[in-house]
This record gives sequence, C-alpha cells and structure tokens, in this order.
Amino acid sequence: MDHSNHTRLSAAEQTESNLVGAPVYGADDSKVGTISHLHNSGSTGKAVVDVGGFLGIGSKPVLVSVNELNMMRDRNGDIHGMTSWTKGELKALPEHKD
Repeated sequence: MDHSNHTRLSAAEQTESNLVGAPVYGADDSKVGTISHLHNSGSTGKAVVDVGGFLGIGSKPVLVSVNELNMMRDRNGDIHGMTSWTKGELKALPEHKD
C-alpha cells in the first residue's frame, strides 16, 4: 500500500470516534491488528489494539501509545495506522485488561 498520498491525522483528530475499528499495519504492510478502544485521546492517548484472532475472536488486546501508531487517512477517507511493530512483537506485549 502506498501511503505517500495519505494525510496524517492531527492530534485533535485522534479521537475514539475516529480511531475505533481502524486497522493497524506493520512496516511490511501486513495487518497487525485493529484498534478496539482508546484511553484518553490526542497525542497522549493510548490505544488498545486487538492482535491476532479472526473477526475479534481469539485476539489479544495490547496497549500502545497512539504516538507509536502513525494514524492517517487515505484518499477514500478511511483511517488506518502504520507502526514499526511486527505482529509478533505486539503479541509479546502484556495482555491489556481494562
């Protein structure tokens, strides 16, 4: 996926209503997870990313800083994140429990 034409979200746009359900892709453009919910918003926010599983079943929720997710909007207006984390690295993080 070519991200060069995608617009990075501002801190003000990084809200739960914008980010929940957004896919997160690793450096190799493979999907590594989906944002399930946020703790706070903007640049200080933390995202709970569901990693692995299928359609949310069997996935592991992990907590990462929104700053570690390069959140952007594509030409169609769809929001997604990019990260340097691999799926394996995210799965190795402690499971997040609300």
